Amino acid sequence: MKFHERLVLIMTDYKKQLVEAGRRMKSSALTVDTFGNISLRDPKSGLIYLTPSAMDYDDIKKSDIVVCDIDGNVIEGNRKPTIEKDLHFTVYRAREDVNAVLHTHPTYSLAFACLGEDIPLITDEAALILMDRVRVAEYSLPGTMKLAKNCVEALGSISNACLLRSHGAVCVGSNITRAFNAAFALEMTAQVYYMAKMMGSPAEIPASAATALRDFAMFHYGQDKQ
Repeated sequence: MKFHERLVLIMTDYKKQLVEAGRRMKSSALTVDTFGNISLRDPKSGLIYLTPSAMDYDDIKKSDIVVCDIDGNVIEGNRKPTIEKDLHFTVYRAREDVNAVLHTHPTYSLAFACLGEDIPLITDEAALILMDRVRVAEYSLPGTMKLAKNCVEALGSISNACLLRSHGAVCVGSNITRAFNAAFALEMTAQVYYMAKMMGSPAEIPASAATALRDFAMFHYGQDKQ
């Protein structure tokens, strides 16, 4: 194997990325115990890498990761994948721009999920990263196709986050870094929104500003863009 081929293999070690992401999610207080789940999609092969069901994130190894195709057929792995596997598959089918799905249970976001209350774009950071109002998906039992469909409906075509009623949050991105960026931005926005509501009536940023910020984030923000 040539050096550049080995380098590509190292850079696309999705199992390693998933193991590290699970530990980061737990250590960042985005979930507790074994709750939540994570997946990555290899855009070249279309294969989907999923965390195993009901395993502590500190104990998960690369050999515990389950690899499936988009239809849910297990290609590699001996563990049971997360019970929310259909949610992940359904998001990937609906959003070609998404290659990472992060299902979290953060405190402030979960509070609004329990209220069934959307989180508006009240800060520039929210508009830049979340891209759209964070909507609450209609309640359905965990692990069901109904919940998966409700999640996709709440995400829509551009949002990087949604809330699952009385359950948690789902954040997405073109890679795992951007999915985490959305998760942190969502929880920060939820906390700021909660605090602002305690002090008064927080105002959503103007629709024209949200559109301008979304355009900036998509086409101009970052070293790889003009």
